[in-house]
Amino acid sequence: MRNDNGTPSRHAAQRWRMRPEQAGELIAVLSKAQGLSRRAAKRLLDERRVFVNGRRVWMARHALRPGDVVEVQPPGALAADTLAVLAEAEPYLIVDKPAGCTTNEDGRSVEARLRRRRNEDDWTAVHRLDRDTSGCLLFARTPEAARRLIPLFRERRVEKVYWAIVLGAFPASLRRIAAPIAGEPAVTRLRVLARGNGASLLEARIETGRTHQIRRHLWQVGHPVAGDRTYGTSRALDERSRALPRQMLHARRLAFTHPDTGRLVAAESPAPADFRAALRSYQLRAPV
Repeated sequence: MRNDNGTPSRHAAQRWRMRPEQAGELIAVLSKAQGLSRRAAKRLLDERRVFVNGRRVWMARHALRPGDVVEVQPPGALAADTLAVLAEAEPYLIVDKPAGCTTNEDGRSVEARLRRRRNEDDWTAVHRLDRDTSGCLLFARTPEAARRLIPLFRERRVEKVYWAIVLGAFPASLRRIAAPIAGEPAVTRLRVLARGNGASLLEARIETGRTHQIRRHLWQVGHPVAGDRTYGTSRALDERSRALPRQMLHARRLAFTHPDTGRLVAAESPAPADFRAALRSYQLRAPV
């Protein structure tokens, strides 16, 4: 199979069209075309980097037909080693989480890196962001300090503001989504910040903190987050959307009242480079 992009590159999408004499299961075709073991080909599928006719496909036994266009996107950038502190009010920190790392699940997580940097083993993430969501993430120096914030989260007194690039022209009239997630009430408030070429920039505020709440709610109303590899994957995507390295969801602002001092602790995270590149791609203008 000839790659339409010439010499394979880690940094470019690989794309080819199935010829009439070619057929078979996707994993076998991937393995042969990319010179990979079946295990490595399966990893490409598991990472949601494979498209067939513009639709994201991760089923190993998906049957390919002559004329189908298969595309493999390059891996997203690794999380930056730097970990910027956006605000500090003892015993709390708001850090700028890069996309591509977990909150607290492994040795490369933000929590683990913060503990190593501060040489203190009790730093605890007070809430969580998905691996591929960037932005403001709150930590407490001790578990006891973290527990003092539980009432603030429970009473919705922690302000969390997200930016999301979503596919399509999002209706300005849709300002609230109230739809249960896993049987639990979930409410997301939305505001359109900009509309561009094939996408919209939204501000999202969550009244509840369900798993993948913003991503699931936006998918349910037909405007999935651009680059989302889990929700809204049945639609055909244009080249700009296929090339996105991650879901374009960014925790823009976080603020709360310090439980000990009564002072406001607030931080804003600037949009990272990949988010800004997506804004340019969709001709979206972010507010200053």
